[in-house]
Amino acid sequence: MLNRITLENGVRIICEKIPYMRSVSVGIWVGAGSRNEKKEINGISHFIEHMLFKGTKKRSAKEIAESIDSIGGQINAFTAKECTCYYTKTLDTHIDIAIDVLSDMFFNSVFSEKDIEIERKVVLEEISMYEDSPEELVHDFLSETVWENDAIGMPILGTYECLKNINRNKIVDYISNHYLPENTVIAVAGNYDEKVLIENVKKNFESWRSDKVPVKQYERAQFKVSNKVKQKDIEQVHICLGFEGIEHGNDDLYSLLALNNVFGGGMSSRLFQKIREEKGLVYSIYSYPSSYCNTGLFTIYAGMSPEHQETFLKLVMDEIKQLVKYGISDDELAKSKEQLKGSYILGLESTSSRMNSLGKSELMLGIVNSPEEILMKIDAVNNEKVREIIDRVFQIEKMSLAAVGNIKGDIDFTKYI
Repeated sequence: MLNRITLENGVRIICEKIPYMRSVSVGIWVGAGSRNEKKEINGISHFIEHMLFKGTKKRSAKEIAESIDSIGGQINAFTAKECTCYYTKTLDTHIDIAIDVLSDMFFNSVFSEKDIEIERKVVLEEISMYEDSPEELVHDFLSETVWENDAIGMPILGTYECLKNINRNKIVDYISNHYLPENTVIAVAGNYDEKVLIENVKKNFESWRSDKVPVKQYERAQFKVSNKVKQKDIEQVHICLGFEGIEHGNDDLYSLLALNNVFGGGMSSRLFQKIREEKGLVYSIYSYPSSYCNTGLFTIYAGMSPEHQETFLKLVMDEIKQLVKYGISDDELAKSKEQLKGSYILGLESTSSRMNSLGKSELMLGIVNSPEEILMKIDAVNNEKVREIIDRVFQIEKMSLAAVGNIKGDIDFTKYI
């Protein structure tokens, strides 16, 4: 059962009691990610996420880790383009410890100059590790390509140059402008005593005040048709093809998800079966939609030997043309919808997955759909709606390409259209 409470200061609490579970997941969600950053301090949202684990006025970094390790729990965080989340998963008997540690990190982090310099080295190593993973790097490169002049296109980790610009004053200033009560959601899923939980959250968050007002709206990101190559001396070529997708909160996203399952979303999909299983040209190939406030992206990814690059592009364009011309069958759609429902229901069996769904929906949309409502939205998908999505998304003349690898010159994919 869902319960939603808004404190007087604007902090929202969204919780779902699941009495048959013995675990409970708690997350503090803040509407601040890389899309909120200025170019010169790109990466500061992610850097702050790291810094909250470096010590508070009453706990060292080691003591933060030990507080949760000693009760057999998990504590972690992640930064996305439009939000940051700090979360724990513990036994239901230890929810008070989880909330105490998270709120201590959230309000009392020290941000010492020494720790900032140490963590700067850690994040720079993280960026280097990412640069050495072209199969991941190419997805960020696609975002930079299609949203070249918008903050949504900037990498979440930031860059080597930008990390050097981040100091304590900029960290404190960014937090004061973005870490605000009205911009924060406490999400809880699992087994708990509701009265005790609400009292505990109120004790830690109710007195929080700020005279700043959160900026709610992002400017609409303009999708740019482009073709860019990042040279890297590696064995494979990694290619992402991008189309403008569906924005977060739009029910058309369910039609796109159903379509994606058929097209490139799994091992039984058309792309996987044709290009990997039948032709053996790639090891990894898949497609997926990403949704954000007022914009979205549909991505097709594959990694291959440079000698297979031309054949891959021809085959993937052939599959796109087939999709545009003939769509998908009723049988394919029916199987895809069952697949969507199955993966969604199985995800509900994890308190951390449920907490993630609650927190993100409440923070980004201000509403949380029940499992029954989600299943109804999936059931409502039909081939007419899928046809509309195909025509809307798969506009070949509005396709962008990003590639990472040992590529000579630009890739001219227009000759395959």
